[in-house]
Amino acid sequence: MDIPYVHRDISWLSFNYRVLQEAMDPAVPLLERLKFLAIYSSNLDEYFRIRVANVRNLKKVGKKTKAELDFVPRDLLRNIHQIVNRQQAEVANIFENQIVPELRKHNIYILRRMDLNAEQRAFVESYFHNNLLPFVMPVLLVKQRIRAFLANAHLYLAVHLRQRKKPLAPSEYALVKIPSDQLPRFVALPSANGRHDLILLDDIVRHSVSWLFPGYDIQDTYSIKLTRDAELYIDDEFSGNLVQKIKNSLSKRQVGPASRFVFDREMPDHLLQYLKETFDLGKNDMLPEGRYHNNFDFFKFPDFGMYHLKNKPLPPLPHPVLHDTDDPFSAIRKKDQMLHVPYQSYHAVVNFFEHAAKDPKVTHIKVIQYRVARRSKILEALMEAVREGKQVSAFVEIKARFDEAANLEWGERLDRAGVRVHYSFPGVKVHSKLALVRRMENGKPRLYAYLATGNFHEETAQVYSDFGIFTTDPRLTAEVSNVFTFLENIKPPRQEFEHLLVGKFNLRPALYALIDYEIAAAKANKPAKILIKTNSLEDRDIIRKLYEASRAGVKIQLIVRGICCLVPGIKGQSENIEIISIVDRYLEHARIFIFHHDGEENVHVQRRPDATQPQLPHRNGVPGVRQRPETGNQGTHGSATGRQCKSPYSGSK
Repeated sequence: MDIPYVHRDISWLSFNYRVLQEAMDPAVPLLERLKFLAIYSSNLDEYFRIRVANVRNLKKVGKKTKAELDFVPRDLLRNIHQIVNRQQAEVANIFENQIVPELRKHNIYILRRMDLNAEQRAFVESYFHNNLLPFVMPVLLVKQRIRAFLANAHLYLAVHLRQRKKPLAPSEYALVKIPSDQLPRFVALPSANGRHDLILLDDIVRHSVSWLFPGYDIQDTYSIKLTRDAELYIDDEFSGNLVQKIKNSLSKRQVGPASRFVFDREMPDHLLQYLKETFDLGKNDMLPEGRYHNNFDFFKFPDFGMYHLKNKPLPPLPHPVLHDTDDPFSAIRKKDQMLHVPYQSYHAVVNFFEHAAKDPKVTHIKVIQYRVARRSKILEALMEAVREGKQVSAFVEIKARFDEAANLEWGERLDRAGVRVHYSFPGVKVHSKLALVRRMENGKPRLYAYLATGNFHEETAQVYSDFGIFTTDPRLTAEVSNVFTFLENIKPPRQEFEHLLVGKFNLRPALYALIDYEIAAAKANKPAKILIKTNSLEDRDIIRKLYEASRAGVKIQLIVRGICCLVPGIKGQSENIEIISIVDRYLEHARIFIFHHDGEENVHVQRRPDATQPQLPHRNGVPGVRQRPETGNQGTHGSATGRQCKSPYSGSK
């Protein structure tokens, strides 16, 4: 029997709509509402470049492959377009009828070209000639039907014009690039005292476009944008140089086939039809929007010093032990240290690596790089450690979507500095966030480990809610070492994982067994509860297991930020399952699994399930659960090296 299941791409649209709801919530500060419009737009762009592009490609596969799918690609694509069209109409309504009037209440006015006074018109014309003219790149399409190239996600004006001396001549068409990649999208205008007048770069180009086509009368202009397929389509099982293959694919990312052509919904049919023919677009490529596109530029909307229209500052608290200590190792030896960013400062992690780099007793440092900051103090510390004579190795995951180029660049930089760099290999996507430090103490080596749900990324640590734990527990550090041995040698470790739940090895069966334990308790009329907080829930087998637990009477609470394919509240199937999603000031990024387990409350902090080898948990000794006399805390630390589809929120950067 198949299970109730929402397709992941439809569920993702529901998630992005929850982001959009923040933009319409009057309780959210006004400029933060604009930020959520930007997040919604950025998310949608990435969605079309990856997910929708993939569905479009599935339409082209053979009948045998289509028969193996549990959905019809054509129907799914139609459903996606219908949902996005409805949401885009709502975006226009939120901006025009909610946010713009609120901005005016605070004397912030977004003007169009017909709203300008004489002084402002003169400013706009001067701005165009002095700033825009080198970048606008007009292209007349009609005479030779030039198959012009539209750069990915760039803004253009489609221009309808006629020759001035031939009023009966047929319409002609042109393109003009809006250089928002070179200049600010929002330009401040001369304003009266107390007012803040702005104009979008788009409308400066509209106002000035006639200068670009002498001898023509401009009939009208409409904005357009093309989003291109950005999937790399790397075959994970091929034999060869994965690094080189990804490098070659990255060079083609910006010239991929069309995945979405957005246009002003007011555009007349004759112009729309001409553009379809010129750019070889199909019906499923076309998506109407409002007058403006690329709302992710609202990330850079000026605040004019009106900080009361933004979230109140919430500076992170210093970690009570690790923040600025000169001896983080001593503090970690005493007991495990937990960090909760962004509520606590990520400086504790940076401080740990910087001291490890300089400490003469430290001999080895190992780290997994998934996403890192452009200016990473942590990776700078690794290079400093090499200069200090330490052995340093880094596993660089080059399949971190949209960070592939940055990770390759960092990998090459680390390699030049003397760090031993290991790259991705076929069949596994490494999503673990682990570090290991070897330190000589009293003539013997001691291992220190850092296990986290967040990346080694100082920038996202300011907005992503994550957990990190420093430990010297030999049961955990030994298994962290085994993870690195596997990644560096591409050979399964000799010893099975007992305390860590690791994707590809024991994570999935251990979760099954933990759920089965709650099922058995419920059937015995004992308390049985499961609480899961995760980015996404789309794994069919895990969902099937949760349905089974619900039918048995296990009370299940899910906190799922993004994609959720499970359907709660179905009588006889999921009536014992409750689901909420948290979308707010910070990106909820931590993953936590809590099982009642006869009142023992096993708490697991780990990655997405993706395991293949059985390992069953048991009472008073569940893998990954330990009790330390010095703290009395229980906890599970998991890391997965299985595949994970990213669920974007703030552009996922």
